[in-house]
Amino acid sequence: MDDNKQKLQEGLNKLGLTLSTVQQLLLLEYVSLLKKWNSTYNLTALRDESTMISHHVLDSLTLLPYIEGTQTLMDVGSGGGMPGIPTAICRPDLQITLLDSNTKKTSFLQQAVIELGLTNVTVTGGRVEAMHDKKVDVVTSRAFAELADFITLTKHLLNDNGYWAAMKGVYPYEELEHIPDWVEVVKVEKIEVPMLAAERHMVIMKPKS
Repeated sequence: MDDNKQKLQEGLNKLGLTLSTVQQLLLLEYVSLLKKWNSTYNLTALRDESTMISHHVLDSLTLLPYIEGTQTLMDVGSGGGMPGIPTAICRPDLQITLLDSNTKKTSFLQQAVIELGLTNVTVTGGRVEAMHDKKVDVVTSRAFAELADFITLTKHLLNDNGYWAAMKGVYPYEELEHIPDWVEVVKVEKIEVPMLAAERHMVIMKPKS
């Protein structure tokens, strides 16, 4: 466990994040839960906790600078809770909805939210297009769908000043070409995830006013 603790601490330093001891312990506890329930719920292809720290936790936390000042967020196609759960641990003031249509995954998410004591998180099962009772400041996803589909499926979830934060791997040239003309791409930024040798990009988009 100490190696994982050290790896997390190093990663947080590289990301410029200062978290309390309790928050760091919760992130490690989340990784333990992922590992524990993975064989039952098929949450991630990764098997060891050390890799989960870089590929899931630190990767999720690259979202934080892009959601400063927001109060509500929805993580669409949350799966094992990335990026929603690590974000919720770091931003207890942020109301987060984790949405997934897979009942096994929502069972795990419910379990994790209870065990981690995350009072700022709601877990919702079902298809994103059927979700009509909530509007949020930010809709995010990690590898949920191509950008055009992501926008079309979730546009009804944004409040008046809401925007999308899509977490992508390599620079999504083709996907950006297919974005609807009523959407403005605010920025596409390359992200460095500590201890992860893979390309990552953040795509911030909003409806044109």
